[in-house]
Amino acid sequence: MSFYSYKNANPGCCPGTISGNALDGLDEKVCVQVQRVYDSCLQQQQLTNVNVTISSYAQVVTTGCGCNAENDTVPPTSTPVPPITFESCRSSTMNVDISNLAVERLVDRPCFARVRGAIEIPIDILFSDSRCVEYIGKGVITVSRDVLLAIPDDSIVPFNLEGMASAVCVSGSYQGNNVFRLTVCVTIVLKVLAQVEILVPSYGFCTIPPCEEFSDAVCDEFFSLPLFPPATLCDESSFGVQANANTGNGNRGCCCNR
Repeated sequence: MSFYSYKNANPGCCPGTISGNALDGLDEKVCVQVQRVYDSCLQQQQLTNVNVTISSYAQVVTTGCGCNAENDTVPPTSTPVPPITFESCRSSTMNVDISNLAVERLVDRPCFARVRGAIEIPIDILFSDSRCVEYIGKGVITVSRDVLLAIPDDSIVPFNLEGMASAVCVSGSYQGNNVFRLTVCVTIVLKVLAQVEILVPSYGFCTIPPCEEFSDAVCDEFFSLPLFPPATLCDESSFGVQANANTGNGNRGCCCNR
């Protein structure tokens, strides 16, 4: 079963919501090696009429969509036959490269630096040809950024700047020569990171439960219910106004059955 399965017999040893005092069970301080985020910022933007050239493409399916009978015998390595129709596109990964990166510390703001660079976002472009055969092309959207970020002081272990991005197309059209003109919604996150060792409080090692095999046991959910109906406690203060209005006497209403 998983950490979060209702079948888990040791929920107190699993990750999740803390019930009671969060200090209960803390018994050691542990040194962990992690990527610390010193600063981060997010920018969202709509890019209009961006030209993207696909560097490669591959056929998605080996048969057509039924427009013509001959589509059923399209070879898997066939070249797209114009006209080309744009269908959709989105980023292929959250990890992005930053080219032409420049970090300039500011004299008037010692903790900050001007960070400039070009964010290269890989995207997959889905399109079809005149035979209704679908292809997926690989392209890159490049977005320039010029932002302020808090930069830590110099140290033996250096900091680094990384980015993550997500892009989805609103519309697009084929321009010829493997070029698509796109309108794209882009979200970019820039982060200042360093590999560090941090001392953190610990509840000890995780107790990993055995895997729960998938089954169509329809009775499991029913069997997990309590044997007897749980008692429902009434909060009369939440019913008093309505009860008095209905009964017209001093007997404040109650949700319990008598």
